[in-house]
Amino acid sequence: MTAKELKEKVEAALSEIRPFLQSDGGDISLVSIENGTSVKVRLEGNCVGCSINQMTLKSGVEMTIKKFAPQIEEVINIA
Repeated sequence: MTAKELKEKVEAALSEIRPFLQSDGGDISLVSIENGTSVKVRLEGNCVGCSINQMTLKSGVEMTIKKFAPQIEEVINIA
């Protein structure tokens, strides 16, 4: 899979989860993909100060990204 294809898959995953975040006044953006295995994202809006954002990141965002791009090993939130 090319870097461009991987980015498209990660963006598709974020598009799937974005409506749930936006319904709570938050959002997410892709910062970078490193070594084809690590995704850096930025939680935005209400997600920034939310006490459960790490749970959202791991159980929602990371799981969704891995569904679209199984080679991704970790998702990191960049504040």
